[in-house]
Amino acid sequence: MTDTDDAIGLPEFPADRDARCPLAPAPEYREWREMGGLRRVNFRGHAAWAVSRYEDVTAAMTDPRISAEVPIQQISMGPGAQMFPRMDDPEHARLRRMLTKDFTVKRVQAMRPRVEEMANECIDTMVASGSPADLVQAYALPIPSLVISMLLGVPYDDHAFFQDITSVLMSRTATDEERQKARGSLFVYLLDLIGKKEREPDDALISRVAREHLQEGQLSRETLAVNGFILLNAGHETTANMIALGTLTLLENPDALARIRDTDDPKVVSAAVEELLRHLTIVHSLVTRVAKEDIEIGGQLVRAGDLLVMNLSAANWDPGFVSDPDRLDIERDARGHVAFGHGVHQCLGQVLARAELEIALPVLLRRLPGLRLAVPPEEIRFRNDMSVYGVHALPIAW
Repeated sequence: MTDTDDAIGLPEFPADRDARCPLAPAPEYREWREMGGLRRVNFRGHAAWAVSRYEDVTAAMTDPRISAEVPIQQISMGPGAQMFPRMDDPEHARLRRMLTKDFTVKRVQAMRPRVEEMANECIDTMVASGSPADLVQAYALPIPSLVISMLLGVPYDDHAFFQDITSVLMSRTATDEERQKARGSLFVYLLDLIGKKEREPDDALISRVAREHLQEGQLSRETLAVNGFILLNAGHETTANMIALGTLTLLENPDALARIRDTDDPKVVSAAVEELLRHLTIVHSLVTRVAKEDIEIGGQLVRAGDLLVMNLSAANWDPGFVSDPDRLDIERDARGHVAFGHGVHQCLGQVLARAELEIALPVLLRRLPGLRLAVPPEEIRFRNDMSVYGVHALPIAW
């Protein structure tokens, strides 16, 4: 691993987005792409290569000489705990297969009616409380939190606890001690929950995996707990921010908003969601890799042991991927974007995330005609301080 002294004086990654164009990637990323695609950066005190061109990102994320087993982002949660996103095949694939049946297209399709009910229930509550409201707390956060809690078999009554933990873990300013304390609290909670599921099983993911694999000795309680932690954390954090930031983006693009609101064609909504995912790319500092041997990426020699960070937002705005990338175009074919990563480590929950967005955005726009910001745009606080981008709050009126 690269010595931390080498990071001194390097530009910080991720770079903050420009307050004048907060929905666009950081402006310096354009230069990083054009200078060859790799840029030496300071990532959490470590020197790293930021990989910024679409071609280089997709190549790096499928090259067997580049590993997901990055020491600085391994979560310490007790001896023997294995975190599947931070593992290489074949062990990565073995653990991932234990979880996939709860995230299949068929399983998610069956959940859609309930997700739509949740969206309408949230709006009913929001309307009853009156305008204005904070869309994050009233709508964007509750929907994915309810869904992932239902899918995992975690009591939704504990969601405030999870969100407090997540806010620490996603903060770019939290100390290592604060992060470790938060991880420890959630780890203890999940170990206790696994024990309850073994005594009182249900059909949800944690109980199913415990029954099918834990009791057969194919994984440890610690491994089930740490991967439950990852799913719980990612399952509400990313989608919640996409719902809120996607809504803000549509409010600033009224033609796109009207197209989504007025259509009854699910293909139109699906294409719009893909373009919003590409355009916003809210996961901007979580996908890291390490070179297992000397390798050339985009014409740059990367040494064995060098850390790489995948600059997903820069890649998704690469003119080599889509034409006129700065423009939001919900009619374009944005499939192939890397908002969910690329290769075998693509986001396990991407089918579910797409479904939640395809439901939450149209329901909101149809139920609340005249939806608008309740504050001037310059008063909105963006999450440059977090590992997943979005807004801290989105005051709306209707």
